Amino acid sequence: MYPFINIGSFHIGTFGLLLWLAAVCATVVLHKNFVRNGVDADALTIVALVTLAGILGAKAWHELENPRELVLAWHQIMLPGWHHPVDILFGFLRWFQAGFAWFGGLLAGIIMLIVQGHLARPNGLRGLRAGLRLMDFAAPAAAIGYGVGRIGCLTSGDGDYGINTTLPWGVHMAWNALVPPNPPNALVQPTPVYELLFALVIGWWLWKRGSKPLALGFLTGEYLVLSGIGRFLVEFVRINPKLYFGHTMSNAQVAALGTIVVGALVMFATRNNEAIVSSPLPKKAQTNPATA
Repeated sequence: MYPFINIGSFHIGTFGLLLWLAAVCATVVLHKNFVRNGVDADALTIVALVTLAGILGAKAWHELENPRELVLAWHQIMLPGWHHPVDILFGFLRWFQAGFAWFGGLLAGIIMLIVQGHLARPNGLRGLRAGLRLMDFAAPAAAIGYGVGRIGCLTSGDGDYGINTTLPWGVHMAWNALVPPNPPNALVQPTPVYELLFALVIGWWLWKRGSKPLALGFLTGEYLVLSGIGRFLVEFVRINPKLYFGHTMSNAQVAALGTIVVGALVMFATRNNEAIVSSPLPKKAQTNPATA
């Protein structure tokens, strides 16, 4: 576990670094999807806005699950007083680096994609049809970006790791992890690695599926179902408290079940939608996503 990369007196948080890398991976995948489907849109801007919305949505969802703890945390942040703005800023940053809910990030990201689809008008579509088209394009990018970002949770030790284990691939969390294991020297399951592997499989599947015309919005439904299944299964070996159904399911599992149901409904509702046939962009229009 490496929460920080130390270069002299300069410290780089690995969570932020992996989040940046996740956004880069998602941008590349989305750009390539735009190219092969004849969409002249700025993948970098779309991913940046969706990532920002996802972070804020994930943080808001997590904090609103326990308003009392949120009030106590803000009281602690404000303790130095307004005459010490730097101390308040660092307190806020320490608070903000942990505690994110996957479902809140997913919901905020979907809303932002719909808005961006309306503005980008992929393949000349407008309104909700444009939003669905952009979500279909973003599905493989979202899967891969999510998986890469999860490794940042592991390196920072923010509590997304798994239960104690004797498996040979178990890992140690550092003593200064944001959420230390119990006991501190225990081996734990590297659940973010499981999520990365599952996400790569989902991303590959969605990419292959998206290579042929599909009913508008159908691929988005598939992504919701598959990502929900992955999140539901990994929760069985994570340390999240089991709060529901006789203390057998965590909050994330209930949210994952909801995602699966919504995804199945989306697949059913969109199964007869038109399939958009598109052509790749001409070579001169295939700009680099990093400079688009």
